[in-house]
Amino acid sequence: MLSNIGIPGLVLILVLALVIFGPKKLPEIGRAAGETLREFRKSTKEYTDGITEPIDDAKKEAKKFSDDVK
Repeated sequence: MLSNIGIPGLVLILVLALVIFGPKKLPEIGRAAGETLREFRKSTKEYTDGITEPIDDAKKEAKKFSDDVK
């Protein structure tokens, strides 16, 4: 998605943000966006770990069982 924007589009977005929010608010907005993204990544990692962990445990148990049978 972002790869289609290009450098001129990114510069235009930054200039518009600077005009709309002003130079004092822009760092605060960037910091808040970074914290939100960090929290989102943390939450999705916890969610996927909660799903994949039982599957991995079951695979380990199945491997142990198949090794014992041999």
